[in-house]
Amino acid sequence: MLQDLDGETERLRAAGPLVRIDLLGVPAWTVTSHELGRRLLTDTRLVKDINRWGLWQDGTVTRAWPLVGMIDVPPSMFTADGADHRRLRTKIAQALTPRRLDEIRPVIESLVATLLDGAEAQAAAAPDGVIDLKTAFAAPLPMSVVCTLMGVPESEIPELMRLYKVFFSMLTPQDERLAAIETLNTYFLDLAKEKKAAPGDDLTSALILADEGGEPMSIEEVAGNLQAMVAAGHETTITLIINAVRALLAHPEQLRLVLDGTVGWDAVIEEALRWDPPTSHVLMRFAAEDIEVPEAGLVIAKGEGVVASYRAMGRDRAHHGEAADTFDITREPTRHLAFGHGPHVCPGAALSRLEGAIALPALFARFPRLRLAVADSELVKMPILTQNDMQAFPIVPQG
Repeated sequence: MLQDLDGETERLRAAGPLVRIDLLGVPAWTVTSHELGRRLLTDTRLVKDINRWGLWQDGTVTRAWPLVGMIDVPPSMFTADGADHRRLRTKIAQALTPRRLDEIRPVIESLVATLLDGAEAQAAAAPDGVIDLKTAFAAPLPMSVVCTLMGVPESEIPELMRLYKVFFSMLTPQDERLAAIETLNTYFLDLAKEKKAAPGDDLTSALILADEGGEPMSIEEVAGNLQAMVAAGHETTITLIINAVRALLAHPEQLRLVLDGTVGWDAVIEEALRWDPPTSHVLMRFAAEDIEVPEAGLVIAKGEGVVASYRAMGRDRAHHGEAADTFDITREPTRHLAFGHGPHVCPGAALSRLEGAIALPALFARFPRLRLAVADSELVKMPILTQNDMQAFPIVPQG
């Protein structure tokens, strides 16, 4: 939702490792320090259960709050804590195996080639040769991949993309957002029921049949996990692709290094994730008891909400060095937190990295002289508070 992410990041860092913020009228804490973030992301006193949030308990925050759909969600590993979270996480790990990722690789490669063919045809037909890389390539790829993985029919993908756009945008009236959320809830519950009745070779069926780590997932848990994984999985990868391309075009000397093979694409992906992460702020954890934060001289009181500011953590000079604000694919690798840390680290991180590792080199191999069609300063952010996404990414895809 913010157009000046660099400015916001600097202001948050300057304010300290733990900062009081306002989320559309709702107070919360945000963590800006890498080391504090690592510690709090593994602190069992911070929980995902919205019923531990004081402002939810006393009715200050209701379903009328625009961001509530990211916190008050169907049961899944994203909202569970402790033993229940470990049970659900084990089921996901049993279903989302390295073998399944290996099997999806040729699907990704085929989708990438098809989408690039389409982008080339669009550019040839456009009078000025300009296309929107997001619409033509970056957005349909991850949604198609995750839907293929989960057994969602291809014909239903456009409607899912529309519903998630309604869900994420801060410009959506709340009644429309809540209606979209209800439609998504029903869709994934129906999908889970269909797969239980007739299992196939897909992730949805694998989640239903997973038998390790305790009692099986309920249908409601399968649906909740599917919904959260589609939401997080496609949006994160869209932005990873766009932000990596944007960073390379803004740093042509580094683009040359990767195109001539001096630096690998994995380094591009990790530096893009650190420097300009897909998720700028992650909502929300709640203090089950008072938590002292000595380095900030502050206390997170029982019942208060905590946001992880991944972008500020990625630019933390104490961890990433004085040149943390510089995009540099040749830097010595340092661990970043773009996919989280601890028990709730993103289960789809490997899939997102795989998509980026296939999509980015294929894009620049097809269009080695690709360039932005507008000044970088003219690019407009999506009206989303938590995601670091663009409205559009107009390019001239030159071969």
